[in-house]
Amino acid sequence: MVKRIKLRTLFIGGCITLFFLVLMARVFWIQVVEGAEWQEKAATLWAHTSTIKAERGTISDRNGSVLASDVPAYTVVVNPAVIAEKGIGDEVVKGLHELLGKPEDELKKLIEAKDEDGNYLKNREIRNEGWKIDQELADKVKEFYVALGKEHKIQETGIGLVREQKRYYPKDSLAAHILGYTDRDGKAIMGLEKSLDKELKGVDGKLLYQSDGQGVKLPNSQDTYQPVVNGSNFKLTIDSTIQHYIDEAMQKAYAQYKPKSMSVIAADPNTMEILGLANMPTFNPNEFWKTGAEGAGFYNHAIKSTYEPGSTFKIVTLAAAVEEKLFDPVATFLSGSIRIKGYSKALHDINRAGWGQISFLEGVKRSSNVLFVKLYEMLGQDRLLQYINDFGFNEKTGIDLPGEASGVVNPNLSRPIEIATLAYGHGKVLVTPLQQLVAVSAIANGGKLMTPYVVKEITDPNTGETKVTQPKVVRQVIDEASAKQTGEYLEQVVADQVKGTGRHAHIDGYRVAGKTGTAIKVEGKDYVKSKVLVSFIGYAPVNDPKIAVIVIIDEPNVEVGGGKAAAPVFKEIVSQSLQYMGVPKLASETTKDKKNEKTVKTEAPALRTAPDLTGKTMKEAREYLLDQGFDFEVVGEGASVESQYPEGGTKLASGQRIYLLSKQGDKPTIPNLQGESLRDALEILTLLKVEIAVDGEGYVSEQIEGTKNGKTLITLKLKPLNDESEDNPSSLPADEGTESESGP
Repeated sequence: MVKRIKLRTLFIGGCITLFFLVLMARVFWIQVVEGAEWQEKAATLWAHTSTIKAERGTISDRNGSVLASDVPAYTVVVNPAVIAEKGIGDEVVKGLHELLGKPEDELKKLIEAKDEDGNYLKNREIRNEGWKIDQELADKVKEFYVALGKEHKIQETGIGLVREQKRYYPKDSLAAHILGYTDRDGKAIMGLEKSLDKELKGVDGKLLYQSDGQGVKLPNSQDTYQPVVNGSNFKLTIDSTIQHYIDEAMQKAYAQYKPKSMSVIAADPNTMEILGLANMPTFNPNEFWKTGAEGAGFYNHAIKSTYEPGSTFKIVTLAAAVEEKLFDPVATFLSGSIRIKGYSKALHDINRAGWGQISFLEGVKRSSNVLFVKLYEMLGQDRLLQYINDFGFNEKTGIDLPGEASGVVNPNLSRPIEIATLAYGHGKVLVTPLQQLVAVSAIANGGKLMTPYVVKEITDPNTGETKVTQPKVVRQVIDEASAKQTGEYLEQVVADQVKGTGRHAHIDGYRVAGKTGTAIKVEGKDYVKSKVLVSFIGYAPVNDPKIAVIVIIDEPNVEVGGGKAAAPVFKEIVSQSLQYMGVPKLASETTKDKKNEKTVKTEAPALRTAPDLTGKTMKEAREYLLDQGFDFEVVGEGASVESQYPEGGTKLASGQRIYLLSKQGDKPTIPNLQGESLRDALEILTLLKVEIAVDGEGYVSEQIEGTKNGKTLITLKLKPLNDESEDNPSSLPADEGTESESGP
């Protein structure tokens, strides 16, 4: 008995010893042999990563009005398991159908969803109707499920809201083709949203830390923090008010003519900042999925479509002839038709019978094809093609928008007929609306071809640093005097209310330059007279251009030219924009004597007296001067007028500008003095208490700002006026005329 007990004890003790040895071996194996591996696995279990979402940058217009930003959004979710348990499925389906508009059969399918084992699922998103809805609709959904819970006296209804972020465009379709959009997953699809996506979205931040099994941070946690980099904010050159004027005018014309498409671009010709750009059909980036299946509304015709321009292209030929001193406004030619040597078929004006022997200037007004063929013959093939290239028609403009197309000018140099038709915008020439606008802006700004742009400023919210886009001159195409002269001839196209094809673009109180265009479209190798593209391009005021606009109407549903269809759209946009920009009207008006059917110019008094505005608020002074048609400029940012030049009671020369001076900061605001006499410039600068240096004699042609002994130094460069550039051709005797446009 004792022996048996001893053996049993020995056995048990041996087993315990063996178990202990095995355990010790295992511990040794885990801690020593595999220690590093297990340490790594433990660290993985302790380690946690928290993502800090970067904020997508905002896009605003030139005045800071938000065009695109991230806003809170909510996704509706349902819990089929809870809904089934509470027995409220029918009420949930009916209520969410009424709120979200999702079909009842699809909702029923969602709330009855089960897994492979037949168990109800727990969470299902309601897409697309309940996906990333706005605050207003989310509040209604919340009211519904709270009321449902009270009715059934239950805490959980199986309906919930998940807070998210979405891209929101507060002005709906305004500037849609510039902005583009992001889809519901936040992916940038088109426009600036896509081309600037990297800068807009920023970089998410990360926090790496260690915690125990319950998620409590360990006391000795070794944290790693990667700071968030929020996306940059972009301020555009677009002015929402001008963009609104564009949209409004386009909608009227689109409803009237029901064209295939329309495009309008407005720009500041002095900088080539795009003030507005629109196409129709268009889309609402907040509801991009509602755009037609073919997606026509997404296409940015303004920069992507190429077309045969017709008569608007004559601006290039005219500018070339003026620059080469070949255009004599009083020289005459026989209108109607012209033959090119070696070709039996004549080229015609739209009025095939012509208007008899007329002057070159009347030929411009009537948009005579024959005149422009004659100008081509005077220029010669090489010079005409060189000017076309210099105006940028064989290259992209370089705008900072994605997808820009390049125009193509590729005539057969061995066929003079192709160069001849090129002179009036037909044949082997395709351009984009933007190329045309850049070219006419070069006429408006003194001959400088410039790069258009839409991004005005980029601000990094992480550092506060702002980068401002500077205007870029590509090249000087024609000299300033030639540009001015060309503009004055184009002004006659609009100002002459009898012969001018652009007369429907006339704006009372403003000098407008422009050109109409009607291009018959080609299908295969033939021109189809029932399909035309009509246009108008121009700028105002001629004496101090503030805005240039092109209007394109593709295939209107009635027979109509650019003068009757596109020019009124231009007029509506530009007249509203000039008033909005505070550009004063001229002191003289041009009216028509209805009885005698001739143009009569009513002059204001030769010498007007400057009003005394000292002490008035700047707002009162501005309103008075605008109402009375005075040309003026505000200097400084103060709220009231501290002084003015010329003083109140001074007799003003015709067109003389009044300067309103308000309180100046540490650095005085210097107005643009170009064109002023030395006397006036000195008076103004003396009031501003700055140092002055003078170089040359005559009128101010350039001003350079610098410093001297810690004070602001303004160097005035002077040049005598060029009398020839001031010539303004007078109107020819009025008679009945036919609106003249390009023909094939």
